[in-house]
Amino acid sequence: MIQDNQTSLTKNQKEAIGLLSIGTFLEYFDLMLYVHMAVILNDLFFPKFDPFATSLLSAFSFCSVFLLRPVGAIVFGQLGDRIGRKSIVMITTFLMSFSCIVMATLPTYQQIGIASAWFVTICRMVQGMTSMGEIIGAEIYLTEFIKRPIQFPAVMLIAISSVLGGTVALGTAFITTKYEFNWRVAFWLGAGIALVGGVARTALKETTDFADAKLRLKNTLAKSGVSSSKLRSDPIVQEKVNKHTIIAFFFIQCGWSISFYFAYVYCGNLLKSHYGYLAEEVIQQNFIMSMVGLSCYLIILYLSFKFHPLKILKTKVMIFIPFALLCPYIFAVASSPLHIFFIQAFLVSCFLSLNPAPPIFFSYFPIFKRFTCVGLTYAIARLLMHIITSFGTIYSQKYFGNFGLWLIILPTTLGYGYGVFYFLRLEKEAGKYHDPDYRTSAQHSVSA
Repeated sequence: MIQDNQTSLTKNQKEAIGLLSIGTFLEYFDLMLYVHMAVILNDLFFPKFDPFATSLLSAFSFCSVFLLRPVGAIVFGQLGDRIGRKSIVMITTFLMSFSCIVMATLPTYQQIGIASAWFVTICRMVQGMTSMGEIIGAEIYLTEFIKRPIQFPAVMLIAISSVLGGTVALGTAFITTKYEFNWRVAFWLGAGIALVGGVARTALKETTDFADAKLRLKNTLAKSGVSSSKLRSDPIVQEKVNKHTIIAFFFIQCGWSISFYFAYVYCGNLLKSHYGYLAEEVIQQNFIMSMVGLSCYLIILYLSFKFHPLKILKTKVMIFIPFALLCPYIFAVASSPLHIFFIQAFLVSCFLSLNPAPPIFFSYFPIFKRFTCVGLTYAIARLLMHIITSFGTIYSQKYFGNFGLWLIILPTTLGYGYGVFYFLRLEKEAGKYHDPDYRTSAQHSVSA
């Protein structure tokens, strides 16, 4: 068994981080470009209704990207657990490029009518499906390719790349709207860079853990003289997934959705409806918030060298709970764009995300079921929470005012906290709950 004492990266590992980070950046640039330009594109591709119906339509266009994610989790998860991690991260990159080409050439509602709404919705679904395989595949790849403790900051770079992709998408959206450039150029740019990223990823090698597991399975078959169809009793293949682990991981996944929605979508809508912000002004403020969020991710990256990842997440929970309890009052007293700015800054600073702990969560799933279980849990959690936040916020506030926010934020925050403390207990039981100490680990490695 390989010990968790790796303190430096090999050449192949550095190359893998570089290729996967670039690919993730490109994919999330493509994925988030529409999200942040929705204030403009929804008017081009969808019919116009009364304000309430328009809010529902906007919510639907936001949620559509997540509708096929469970399907993508099953398809790419099964393939990833059978043919390997490398193939999936390549396939998803090419699919993302194709959907961007369609978006860049799609006629508007004025040109072809309601068909434009259907086509753009389908493209968003495909993008959501492929993005699921992208980031999960990249994080699992590095989790299985690099060992603790340097594994944590290495995998964290994938999350930073996704945030950076969203930030650049916001910057592109801002420049496009402010200077009235053709928005289609942005999608052509996204398609091109995704295609380049897909080609570059052909240089990746298969992950160490997956390749070793495949080799062990092959040796078992060779020694026993049985065919691959007689594996029902093999412990490597038939290792079961703990249902409590899935539930805890599901609750943790839900945290990202409410953080993203309230930081960017909900506050952005408030700026438009209450303070008369134009589309480009909302995009500009969200771009600033994205820069703040990226800075916070870099701080977390640094902290992952010093502290156990679950200790960082536990601190986040303790900071976020008071906000969850006071959120109706906070939004009620917010009376200027500056107040909204500070609320957004808090949300992006205390994002209830998995980072920097994905390798810990992934390690408690069986190797030959990891991609499927992690991907499907991720997809279902994001789909449900984006539907709940998008539509639930509209109706809860309609009937309960700002106190309706409690119905969404409080349960999600408490569920996130439960998940963090569940994995914290597993780490303690396994004797792994200690802060990274690279010097100590290096000395242990030498003495061993």
